[in-house]
Amino acid sequence: MTDKPTVLFVCVHNAGRSQMAAGWLRAIAGDRVEVLSAGSAPKDQINPVAVEAMAEAGVDIANNVPKVLTTDAVRESDVVITMGCGDVCPIFPGKRYEDWELDDPAGQGIEAVRPIRDEIRARVERLVAEVLPEPASA
Repeated sequence: MTDKPTVLFVCVHNAGRSQMAAGWLRAIAGDRVEVLSAGSAPKDQINPVAVEAMAEAGVDIANNVPKVLTTDAVRESDVVITMGCGDVCPIFPGKRYEDWELDDPAGQGIEAVRPIRDEIRARVERLVAEVLPEPASA
């Protein structure tokens, strides 16, 4: 893994879970991590309830745009986190892959999306601790 790891979050529509995860990683790790997100069948816009849930937590994902998953995005990533996209993700040797089983926020109200948002945050915090270990103190 490079000094600045690249993390790719993938879900089917790139409109909810993967966008929330990308938002959390940017908020928590800042510019220490390159953050990508994509979907195997992206929607035309971010789920507005996911945007609302993240805004409640102080993270703005309103201007994000769903993107299609490409082989290049996987190839350039150090860590690939899938969220219910099945077998559509290309597999490259030497990459770290994780599948996060999370409820899909599509069609859900804010009360159902908040716990998904909070679970994603907890997982992103663990991921940051693993890919960005604290530097040794002098």
